[in-house]
Amino acid sequence: MQSIRTLAIIKPDALRSGDAGKILTVIEDSGLTIEAARMFRLTREQAGEFYGVHKGKPFYEELLSFMTSGPCIALVLSGENTIARWRELMGATDPEKAAEGTIRKLYGTSVRFNACHGSDAPETARQEIAFFFSGSELPEN
Repeated sequence: MQSIRTLAIIKPDALRSGDAGKILTVIEDSGLTIEAARMFRLTREQAGEFYGVHKGKPFYEELLSFMTSGPCIALVLSGENTIARWRELMGATDPEKAAEGTIRKLYGTSVRFNACHGSDAPETARQEIAFFFSGSELPEN
């Protein structure tokens, strides 16, 4: 059986606050596998392409400014029920509404500064992974 992969991003706020290593530990302790990792800094053009689905929304410009404000870490995660498990580990987008022990509850400070991103569906995951990683950078699935 093929394992479904998902994309995770540790956002600039989590790197600035020194929480990236703690988030990686949460991922590893959960039993998910980190198949690939890359530190990067998005340009405004790249951020606009990646978050194009949000273009025209009131928060779009702030999102682009935030995501280009510092380095991020993109991860390809795999395991059983990967997408659902990663989304559960992240917690609600708003850290105040996130369950205790989730990444966003522990390391996020607001809806805007919520420490991490995760794909929401298999097709989105495939597109998002391809945005950051070439096929040769990933182990055979």
